[in-house]
Amino acid sequence: MFVTKLSTVDFHAKLRLETREQSSLEQGADYDMGLLKISSDVAGAGGAIAAAPLVLGAVGFTAAGVAAGSYAAGMMSAAAVANGGGVAAGSLVAILQAAGAAGIPVAAQAVVGAVGGGVATAAAILI
Repeated sequence: MFVTKLSTVDFHAKLRLETREQSSLEQGADYDMGLLKISSDVAGAGGAIAAAPLVLGAVGFTAAGVAAGSYAAGMMSAAAVANGGGVAAGSLVAILQAAGAAGIPVAAQAVVGAVGGGVATAAAILI
């Protein structure tokens, strides 16, 4: 049976080499995670901007107005009851209806994209 005895110098040299190898592996993992974050952010932002008009239409905020019997109609009814018979200007229902009728302004698209990108990045990190 052969036993290899490492000198203190050899031991420290080997330890430094292992530490460098581990560090380079971690840097590669950081690089891969960076690409994942960037790609998920871009995809999430683009997806949110593209999906926002579709979602507004699906819940009932259309170019022709609030669709009868839709989720949007329920929101509008609740807002009208809460405000004594009318929907307040600047309320969530009014903002969503304006976006559904006229489209989402560029500033709002930036917000939607930022939120969508953030959610997608958070999901990519957690998964």
